[in-house]
Amino acid sequence: MKIIKCLEEFITEEIEDATKYAKLAVKYKAERPALAKTYYDISTDELRHMSLLHDEVVAIIEAYRREKGEPPEAMMAVYELLHEKHISAANVAKVYQGMYRE
Repeated sequence: MKIIKCLEEFITEEIEDATKYAKLAVKYKAERPALAKTYYDISTDELRHMSLLHDEVVAIIEAYRREKGEPPEAMMAVYELLHEKHISAANVAKVYQGMYRE
């Protein structure tokens, strides 16, 4: 399941980038509105990338279930832990995106 580990790392990177760009959108909203909008758009793109990557992880797990039965408990525990962390981190990015939209 090395591919899931790789995808999980990419998901983390996408969320971190989304947050970084959303913060910049808020920072430059008044001073440089066009730049802020660009940062906001990039941030939303990063969360879209995160979602696409997550869909791939889910598809891999579902394929494993069809072919071999339930995935190992340890693998699912790690997935669930990372998934919860990703949800929390993505929510931070969404808060900053909301601040930009206000």
